[in-house]
Amino acid sequence: MLIDYTAPVEEVDYYLADHAKWLDRHFKSGEFLAAGRRTPHSGCVIVTRPMPQVKLEAVLASDPIVERRLAQFRIIEFGATRTAPELRLLNEALAV
Repeated sequence: MLIDYTAPVEEVDYYLADHAKWLDRHFKSGEFLAAGRRTPHSGCVIVTRPMPQVKLEAVLASDPIVERRLAQFRIIEFGATRTAPELRLLNEALAV
């Protein structure tokens, strides 16, 4: 998914500690696989495990920067048909 900032970065930065805690919670649960800032710093990208869209939307809506209307998210679904060998165990679409 993509998170796009809708407020100035300086305002978003004030809440990044809360956003980082939110990310930690979802990494620990196994729902998130990768996350990072976009370049230029206009938002971030988060790669998740497959989950029902309703659940994913609820998870994203609970992001502190989204709750404060400082950002909005876009879900981009894709099914990886090829992965590097080191990612094969994470690709649930391919037989291991």
